[in-house]
Amino acid sequence: MGPDIPQDMKGGITMTLKEAITLFGYHQRSNLRARTVRSYQPLLQRFEVQFGERSFDSIGSDEIFQFLETLTGNHSRSTRRLRYAQLKALFNFLIGKCNLNMKNPCDTPLLSKAFKTPKQAARRILDREIVEELIYNTRTLRDRLILELQARCGLRIGETLKIKVSDLVDRKLVLKEPKSGKESEVAFMPEQIAKRLHDYVKQENLSPEDRIFPICYSTARALIKQLGERLNVVLTPHDLRRHSATYASRNGVPLEIVSKVILRHQDLKTTQAYLGRVTVGGHPLDGCFTWEIGGLNL
Repeated sequence: MGPDIPQDMKGGITMTLKEAITLFGYHQRSNLRARTVRSYQPLLQRFEVQFGERSFDSIGSDEIFQFLETLTGNHSRSTRRLRYAQLKALFNFLIGKCNLNMKNPCDTPLLSKAFKTPKQAARRILDREIVEELIYNTRTLRDRLILELQARCGLRIGETLKIKVSDLVDRKLVLKEPKSGKESEVAFMPEQIAKRLHDYVKQENLSPEDRIFPICYSTARALIKQLGERLNVVLTPHDLRRHSATYASRNGVPLEIVSKVILRHQDLKTTQAYLGRVTVGGHPLDGCFTWEIGGLNL
């Protein structure tokens, strides 16, 4: 259980920001995923350093604007929006928890405009021929498998790099501590990829607790970028994951399967937004995409 609201709060005197952030922390740990809680920490730590001894309802909109500008001035628009939204969530929680008749200091036209949600540009999905050429032109089996697990199985690059030999079960991959916050998830592999992966493990003589791809994120990202440059394509790891889902969707795989099995999203709305921003030169996707799960061709 979290701490009670101080008696002086009930008498009309607000708690300090430091006490308020502590109360907010108890609420987060009880109701939010650990990954989400961690994402708040850099913001809350800096906010507490600057305003910790002040009563939280004494902090004005201008001060919040200056704080966020200093904190996020050199960051992307999406990061600026995220930090603003997190700070707004803190004040919304405190106002509701303490039943205060006050306006959220983050809810002003100046702040809303300065930290507005950036427009989402449509992302061009990779052509099937380009993805196949990327995969077939890799120089090592390791590099090919990394690309195939993303482009054919829908894995995130972080998930791919964390896979251990013990996580490989026939044609399934057990993903530990996934982005969803669950203890584990399962990804499926086509038979040929599963065979190549098993053969690679034997070839490298890996033990059960060894990572199959013991490289860091920056190395993998550079690898994929370089592969794209050979074909004059600007390429990021996530483009490959998006490719797997989009081609499955546009070639008859039900959206529910794309969402739950390939992308492993929490809800269908997330998948609809994810795929809805993808275009291929304004034309429908073509090509063949076959998904085989549990012996069923999709």
